[in-house]
Amino acid sequence: MTDEPPSVHVQLDGTGLALVRHVDEDATYSFPRRGPGRGRTPDGTPCVLPLAEALHARIRPLTTAETVLRGWATGRTPPGTVPWDDPTAGRPVRVRAGGIVIRDGRMLLIGFEEDGEPFYEIPGGGVEDGEEPPAAVVRELREETGLTVRVRGEVARVWKDGRREHYFLLDAEGRIGPREELDNHGGTPTWIPLDELPTTALWPKRLGWRIAHWHATNWPARPAELADGIHDLRADCTW
Repeated sequence: MTDEPPSVHVQLDGTGLALVRHVDEDATYSFPRRGPGRGRTPDGTPCVLPLAEALHARIRPLTTAETVLRGWATGRTPPGTVPWDDPTAGRPVRVRAGGIVIRDGRMLLIGFEEDGEPFYEIPGGGVEDGEEPPAAVVRELREETGLTVRVRGEVARVWKDGRREHYFLLDAEGRIGPREELDNHGGTPTWIPLDELPTTALWPKRLGWRIAHWHATNWPARPAELADGIHDLRADCTW
């Protein structure tokens, strides 16, 4: 009997990353599992994904995928063995709903300043008891920006610091309300060009370049799933 925690052995070669494509879920992948519980991994088909595809694939477990993609995309060889780390396994400490509003090639963010340095958040806030995330994002956008919005669809779910965050693409009507009437913790609604999102100090960081990419190509048919362990919002992130 061994107490070895479950883990994955990262298998990279000249063609890409070895994964298992699930047979019961469309376009969802997982790492081959090692250690206790490996028999619970859903049946699937072994496959190899190049980096360009892996960056936009639904790979579980999410925190393990974040670790591997970070090393691969930044040219650092990922460690041979990585812990099997699934942030979706536990109850989130908080659920947040955020809204993606785009007009004339710019996205609406809430701007703040810390130690003289600007940073931005996607507008939104906590989901209240008995409230569903789509209703929460409509309420939060009204409170934080004064806009009347309609939900087009959910495009991303992000797990960060024990929270689960839902991000929705929105249609918005109206103009930004007077600052004194907005409830956004002292922030300033700001329109940022989409092509600047990848280099903007944006929270959550891993969504920035994806939003710019999705707008230029296609929005995901199913919500993308990401773990985000980045706290330095000024760091480069293309993974």
